[in-house]
Amino acid sequence: MAMMEKTNRRRFLGNAALLAGGMLLPEMVFAAFKKDPKYRIAVCDWMILKRQKLGAFQLTKDIGADGVEVDMGGLGNRPTFDSKLSDPVVRQQFLDTSKSLNVAISSMAMSGFYAQSFAERPEVEKMVQDCIDTMVQMNIKVAFLPLGVQVDLVKRPDLRPVVIQRLKKVGANAEKAGVIIGVETALPAVEEAKLLDEIGSPAVKSYFNFSNALQAGRDLSQELKTLGAKRICQIHCTDTDGVWLQNNTRINMKEVKKTLDKMHWSGWLVIERSRDANDPRNVKKNFSANAAYMKSVFQ
Repeated sequence: MAMMEKTNRRRFLGNAALLAGGMLLPEMVFAAFKKDPKYRIAVCDWMILKRQKLGAFQLTKDIGADGVEVDMGGLGNRPTFDSKLSDPVVRQQFLDTSKSLNVAISSMAMSGFYAQSFAERPEVEKMVQDCIDTMVQMNIKVAFLPLGVQVDLVKRPDLRPVVIQRLKKVGANAEKAGVIIGVETALPAVEEAKLLDEIGSPAVKSYFNFSNALQAGRDLSQELKTLGAKRICQIHCTDTDGVWLQNNTRINMKEVKKTLDKMHWSGWLVIERSRDANDPRNVKKNFSANAAYMKSVFQ
């Protein structure tokens, strides 16, 4: 009798294990294969009119993007960025909100350099170091550094030596911190590749902007291939304002995806502009349309 009870108990436990295994198998398989998409879509907080505001996370979620590029704040004539993120309490609020809403911080941005001269401002090293320190404190790996209108190396090739000198120093500091500074230039890909190679730092890469190539009449896919996957850390995937991405006849986005696939590149595609010229301040409408289109192509 005791032997029969032991046998029945073993059979019951065995069947229960098989049943449980059968029930859990789909979840186990799902967990094993669930990964972040190869391409993730983000928006810029300053372009959705939420520069360094916690509300950027909820708006990004409402727009339907996966993440937000957080700006370091205004620059103007200050010795460094007007950043609220120097306050540890505020930094934690940003991190907590990002986590609770499942909206990632794709990168930091130093958009102040769109209008300020990276080549000529004396406090540049401190400015960039403040950004690097913030990245480390918030575990953000990429920062956007535009050389901007005052350091257009196509129009001002005389600034090239000082830009290289300063970016070598930036690269050394970024390497120590384990982060990457993505530089946007107006140069064609061949020249930008030479610039990056001369800087010679794995921590200084190209933050490629579709708009620069398109405005100059260059072939987008060829520019990407010329730079190569290893030189590109992140991409601003929009054009100048006028029409939504899905209506932009000078971007073949499916061809761009094929190019990036062949390059084996992966990462964040960050929507900056491409707003409808007839309704440019309708943030949710413009960025939702562009995010939905980018996801339909890349995800």
